[in-house]
Amino acid sequence: MPLTQYERKIHGGVYGTQTARLTSDSQLRFGDCCLSLNAAVDPVVTPSGHIYSREAIVAYLLEKKKEIKEETAAYEAKIAVQEQSRRQDLASKEDQHKKAFLLKDQGSTHLTVNKHENSLIESSKRKIDMESTDKGQKRLKHVSYWLAEAQPQAEQEEIKSPPNQRPPSPMTGNYLRLKDLTPITLQREDGTSQAKCICAVSHKAITTQPIVLIKKTGVVMLKDVYETVVKTKTGDMVCPISGRKIKEKDVMELKKASSGFSASGQVVATSYTPTMT
Repeated sequence: MPLTQYERKIHGGVYGTQTARLTSDSQLRFGDCCLSLNAAVDPVVTPSGHIYSREAIVAYLLEKKKEIKEETAAYEAKIAVQEQSRRQDLASKEDQHKKAFLLKDQGSTHLTVNKHENSLIESSKRKIDMESTDKGQKRLKHVSYWLAEAQPQAEQEEIKSPPNQRPPSPMTGNYLRLKDLTPITLQREDGTSQAKCICAVSHKAITTQPIVLIKKTGVVMLKDVYETVVKTKTGDMVCPISGRKIKEKDVMELKKASSGFSASGQVVATSYTPTMT
C-alpha cells in the first residue's frame, strides 16, 4: 500500500477521481410528465421537447400568470410610492430655495425690531457658537450613537425591473405560451399507462433511444426509423401513419430518457481526491 493508515483515514478511504451517475430509478421514463412525474395524460410537448400532461402544464401556466399579475401590481405600487416621494422632495427643495432667496435678497427688509434688539447674551452666543445646526447634529451622531436620532436610516428599497409578462417553461426557463404546446400521441405496449411507450412505426419499446415527433400529426417514432423510412433525399416526405405530406421543419426531436449506465454519457458530478503516491 502506498499510503499509511493515517493517510487513508484522513482521505476517508477514497482516492482518485470519483464519478457519480444517475440511476434509472431516479430518472423519468420516456412518456412521463415532467411536472407530475407520472405517465402523461393527454400529453403535449413544448418547443424544447419536454413532455407534459395537458392538465398539469395548463395549471402551471395559469398559476404563473397569477403570480406575474400580483408581482406587476406590487411593482406598480412601489413605483407610485417612489414617484410621490420624489415629488415631495422636489417641493421641499423648492421651498428651501425660495426661503434662501428671500433671506439673501430681501434680508434687510425682513429683520424685525426684536432681531435688532437682541440681548447681549444672544449676541455673544451667536459670536461664540459658530457651528451650524447640521454640523452639530452630525457631530452628535458620532459621539452619541445610542440616541434614536443617531441610528442609521433604512435605505429606500431598490426597485428592480418590471416582472416578465410571460410565464417561463418549468424545465428550460424560456417563455412559454399555451399555443406553443403541441399535442402528441403516445402508444404503449399493452395499452396501460404504466407500460413503456413504443414507436408508432416499428412498435419497438422506447427506452433511451433518440425520438422524433411529427408535429403535424403528433406521431412519435424512433429517430433511426424516421431517417430510414421517412426521410428522403428529395425532400418529399410523407407521414407513415397518416399519409400527410411533411417537411423537415415539421419534425422535432424529443427529450429522451437517460440511463444509469456509462454508455449514456450522463455524468452528474466529478470530483478529484488527490492521492499521496
